This record gives sequence, structure tokens and C-alpha cells, in this order.
Amino acid sequence: MDGFTGDGRETFYSVIRRQGITRRSFHKFCSLTAASLGLGPLTASKIAHALETKPRVPVIWLHGLECTCCSESFIRSAHPLIKDALLSMISLDYDHMIMAAAGHQAEAILEETRAKYKGGYVLAVEGNPPLNEDGMFCIDGGKPFVEKLTSMAEEAMAIVAWGTCASWGCVQAAQPNPTGAVPIDKVITNRQIIKVPGCPPVAEVMSSLVTFITTFGKLPELDRQGRPSMFYSERIHDKCYRRSHFDAGQFVEEWDDTNARKGYCLYKMGCKGPTTYNACSALRWNGGVSFPIQSGHGCLGCSEDSFWDKGSFYDRLTTIKQFGIEENADEIGMAAAGVVGLTVAAHAAVTALNRLTHRPDLRADKGKPS
Repeated sequence: MDGFTGDGRETFYSVIRRQGITRRSFHKFCSLTAASLGLGPLTASKIAHALETKPRVPVIWLHGLECTCCSESFIRSAHPLIKDALLSMISLDYDHMIMAAAGHQAEAILEETRAKYKGGYVLAVEGNPPLNEDGMFCIDGGKPFVEKLTSMAEEAMAIVAWGTCASWGCVQAAQPNPTGAVPIDKVITNRQIIKVPGCPPVAEVMSSLVTFITTFGKLPELDRQGRPSMFYSERIHDKCYRRSHFDAGQFVEEWDDTNARKGYCLYKMGCKGPTTYNACSALRWNGGVSFPIQSGHGCLGCSEDSFWDKGSFYDRLTTIKQFGIEENADEIGMAAAGVVGLTVAAHAAVTALNRLTHRPDLRADKGKPS
């Protein structure tokens, strides 16, 4: 194969081979990607075939109100390919944060990409549009960002909301929200939005989503909120290695106390893991090395809607219901102590009964005629 498709576009595989990536590393990447997608081993060969034969997907990456943490996460994906190879998976035709072009030249590239790949490009959106003052709080290319966003969404094959800013609004939309910032689905109402929340999202979640779209040419299964089910179907709490301590009622009471050193559950310290849906505890960060809870800090719930407006990061959740128990952590502990007390009392009662039964001198019928 020459590495080009019928329309003259280069494939992902030919790009990475030119960069010195071995075929062994390529297949390792495909296998790990299939695993991270929750797909069977046979899917790895389908991913490899697609990346060898299909053209790179054109991507237009727009930036609204945000801090670029999603971009920082994306280029640090820890798959066995270097970041440059990962970016070669897509044809990143426009991203004003990292492209060499600027000003009128950059805007010309944007319009050229839109016209050339009409209905065939992915619109990736990082950040959100402010609506107050006719969108004047975010000007991009001489016009309000909201105008550019709605215009580029019209011809996109798929629209991805990178991060909590684009998905839910994040800190920009937190009260009192003076700019009127909103998630992108508030202005793009006639299209399905793939939401990939997180502040930022896990790098491998982002790269795996791109690989899925490239391989199968369709959107992944989404939950009712528009998030990829393969990564957002379980709570961080469900796969947390401290979960056994939660179930046992063993909690950190103060930072750096004895329980903290023992690795007990951080729920009482405000951990939002029981109400947060994300893949942090499964995929972890920095190449699977760690995640916030493993470093000793509770989950902030950054991938959930309005997490900035739900009180302090260290306020404890008080409505967690687990295994049918409706009390909070303190009440659960008290109930457990009560059960222990009842068990001790029951044991004492049984012991007394046995003594009464087996000692003739203590029997109530002693001295009565037989």
C-alpha cells in the first residue's frame, strides 16, 4: 500500500511510519486502544485495518472561553505512540492555539477546510460561548465566537464538546456568570453533541474517541446525557481502590491523620467519587500512574454538571445511599456500633440461658415434686 487513499489523502499509518514508529508499536497501540474502548481483542485488527486504509479525519478545533487544559491533556496521551504520532491520527487542519498560521491566513485555512471537507470533518470544541452583550466577551477572528461556532457546526460530520467547559459550562458559567457563558448544546440545538466532560478529560478517553470515529466512521454509543457510555457509565466510586474502606465504614477524619496514612476512604473529606461518572479510577492519569484519590485528595466531581456551584470541594455529600442504607456516614457508623451492641447483648442472653438450663441449682422448678 502506498499510504494514500483514492482522494489523495494520506492515512494515519503512513504518517507514523514516516515518523519512525515501528509496526510493532502500531499494533500495540491498536490493542491498547481496543482495550480502553472496552472492545474485544478482535477489534484491534479492525482498528489497525482502518488506520492503514482510511484517510485521516479532518478536524477543526475551536476555542471559546477556556484555559486550554483539554489541549494539554490530549497531546499527553500515554499510548505507546509519541504525541506527534497521536496528532497524526487526525488531520488537525485548524487549531489557532498550536497552528503556525495566524490572523487572516488562519481564517482562510478554516474556510478552506470547511469547503473542501463539507460534511466530512469533525468539529472539536474546547471552551464555551458567552451570550451576553451579543457575544462580545469572546471575539475570535474578528467576530463573536458564538457566530463562528454555529457556522462551523452546520457542515460538521460530528461535533465533540471537549471538557466540562464545552459540555456543562464549568467555571465560566458558574454563578453569577456575568458573561452569560453556556455549554455548546445551548446554541447548537439541532445536532447530537458528543460530550467528553472533565477538567480536563482523561487523555486516553480523548484519543480513544478519535480512534473510534476514525475506525468505524460513526459515533460511539452515548448515554442519555450525550457522553460516550464506554467511559462514563460507571462512577469513580465503583472502581476506586478505597471502596472497600467505604463499605467498611473506615474514613479519613482529618487531613494526614492515622486513617489517611492507612489509605482509608476520603468520603468525609468531601470526595465526590460516589456521584461522579468518569474513567479516572480505571484509566488513571500520566500513563496510568495515578489519579487524584490515589494521591490523597478527594475527587472534585469536575466532570459533572454545575460542579462549581455545588458548594465547597470539601463539603461532604450527605445523601449517599448504598446497599439500601439511607443514613449518612456518621449514622452508618452509629448503626454499625448499635448492631455490635445488640450482638453482644444477644450473646450475653444466650449465655445466661445456657447457664440456667445446665445448672440445676439455678432452675426455677428446683424443689418442686416430680
